[in-house]
Amino acid sequence: MDHATIVNGLLNPDAYPHPVGDIVHLQTHISSILLTGDRAYKLKKPVDFGFLDFSTVELRELNCRREVELNGRLAPDIYLGVEPVRYDGEHVSIGDGEAEIVDWVVVMTQLDNNDLGVAVLERGDLTPSRLDDLVDILVPFYERARRGPDVDTFGRIDAIRFNTDENFVQTDSYVGKLVSRERFEHIREWTNRFYDEHTELFERRIADGRIRECHGDLHLDNIFFCDPPIVFDCIEFNDRLACGDTGIDIGFLAMDLDARGRPDLSQHFVDRFIATSGDDDLRDLLDFYKTYRAYGRAKVAAFTSDDPGLDATEKRKNRNAARNAFGLAYRYTGGTARPPVVVFYGLMGTGKTSLAQYLRETYGWHVISTDAVRKQISGVGEATRVWVPYATGLYSSEMNELTYNESCHRAGDLLDAGLPVAIDGAFKTREQRRAVIDMADEHG
Repeated sequence: MDHATIVNGLLNPDAYPHPVGDIVHLQTHISSILLTGDRAYKLKKPVDFGFLDFSTVELRELNCRREVELNGRLAPDIYLGVEPVRYDGEHVSIGDGEAEIVDWVVVMTQLDNNDLGVAVLERGDLTPSRLDDLVDILVPFYERARRGPDVDTFGRIDAIRFNTDENFVQTDSYVGKLVSRERFEHIREWTNRFYDEHTELFERRIADGRIRECHGDLHLDNIFFCDPPIVFDCIEFNDRLACGDTGIDIGFLAMDLDARGRPDLSQHFVDRFIATSGDDDLRDLLDFYKTYRAYGRAKVAAFTSDDPGLDATEKRKNRNAARNAFGLAYRYTGGTARPPVVVFYGLMGTGKTSLAQYLRETYGWHVISTDAVRKQISGVGEATRVWVPYATGLYSSEMNELTYNESCHRAGDLLDAGLPVAIDGAFKTREQRRAVIDMADEHG
């Protein structure tokens, strides 16, 4: 039975072994999550990305059980167990029974999403003291975490290089679309040069016992800032991504805070962790692991943008997220080159669209047409001709503001990826022109 059919069946409240009200369906690139009120159910997608293989029911069951086991280290009260998904020929259900098992789910206690790290940050409630509380959980976690010769293997340069090489191979098809060739090559060359110049540092990390079975996916979406904080959703599917230098975790959360516009909190978190753990050498590795994590985030967003189960809006959102993350990785590696942006503005019939299309067809520039953006965000087909009274409907002042704001946002995402951009629009007002100039100053 295919994943979409199972998810559709699980949207029926009768599929659950307990009373259920409204059901919310969320998706990542590897899972569907069903929120039912008191319980959350995670159903793994039948995907195989090389570094992750959930392609068979047996592999999904194995990884469900592994997920519950490993997350018991930091979130024992959240992960309740693994249950079969059954199909009787008519209905999908979870739990005991005689019907055929078609898949497996991880069962979790559903917490309040208002306590999730991203929500806490957006409200302005993520304070240094709350990060201190997190550090007070993480430091003893790493002290207890599995270590030994089998784990130390993942701290060797050849093992780490395997992961970074894999990232570059798997994202090559996105070059020119989500990241420029120049930035791609810059990040790859910087990464490989870092290995050559810091061999002794990597060896010292192994000798000092800094290689552990880590969380592997430490970012704000995987932390509930309760009292005390709860860290969940660790990596269960691949030891080479979960095991390694503790910097793979610390660098991830630091990068996430940077990406969300809070480098001050990022620096506080790093400083507090180093002071509490006594791990002074971590500073010398931080840019490396922040780059690794930013690039990995870009890769995941790029993969997700190709998910056939997502609508056009979600795909575009993930493409832009990938561009932003590629740009962050580029900046961590000392990249300073700024891509060009050209704005063709003026009245209808002056040739601005023809010039923008020339740049696209001749030099491969990315073109943002304000007319196309206007129709996309209003749900009108791009080829549809719209006739409305002047300054009303699709061309009202409110719609103009939304259109030009979104056009600038999309242009900024492309520029962050190092891609040249041509913007085609009227830009009739001083405010509209000022906004696009400010965007170009920031991103281009």
